[in-house]
Amino acid sequence: MEYTVQKLASLAGVSTRTLRYYDEIGLLKPARVNSSGYRIYGQAEVNRLQQILFYRELDIGLDKIKNIVTAPTFDETKALKEHMQELIAKREQLDVLIANVEKSIASTEGRIEMSDQEKFKGFKKKMVEENEKKYGKEARDLYGDDAVDQSNAKLMNMSQEDYEKVTNLEEEVKETLAKAFATGDPAGELAQKAADLHKQWLCFYWKEYSKEAHAGLAQMYVADERFTAYYDKEQPGTAEFLRDAILIYTK
Repeated sequence: MEYTVQKLASLAGVSTRTLRYYDEIGLLKPARVNSSGYRIYGQAEVNRLQQILFYRELDIGLDKIKNIVTAPTFDETKALKEHMQELIAKREQLDVLIANVEKSIASTEGRIEMSDQEKFKGFKKKMVEENEKKYGKEARDLYGDDAVDQSNAKLMNMSQEDYEKVTNLEEEVKETLAKAFATGDPAGELAQKAADLHKQWLCFYWKEYSKEAHAGLAQMYVADERFTAYYDKEQPGTAEFLRDAILIYTK
């Protein structure tokens, strides 16, 4: 079956503007353009749009989606199975949050007692799952499954007080690093303070600290574009600066 822009947009629940934009950026080209100048979409395009919307539902950017679905090695069946696993994980996360809300209601009504740690269980689980999704493979390759599992368990069992401390510490690392970057000296006092704060932040997650592991992580900040993008978001070059500061800190 074939569809015009309007019909496909209505079928998929997206706007015609979205489909035209996908065409412009080369993400979803029509099968053909008819003699009247209308875009016509066939079954292959319908299937690709479904894949795109699955990826969008998982908060993946359009540039990355384009790289995935246009790759010569793209396997539609494999992708659908991966979507299913991602959505199941998302459903499980929602189930945890729903259960958390139910217990919170019961707690506020005085029917049960709920510890502060329990109140934040769902949010921590989400953080663990997002970290696994983004960096899990690299971290497990670098440090091993046991180290990563222990780190995840440490986060899940973290008290609310420690959770607030590590969250504030992460912001302090960013602020100090930004000031240090402005000096241009990774060996300077501010940069070394940033490296030390970074070490303190890691110790909330790692079972034990080692200079070698700290230095290895710093190298990965530059080698892996996702880490680089995180630190370079405000100022390009920050990831390399942090790596240099950590390498000096760990000697």
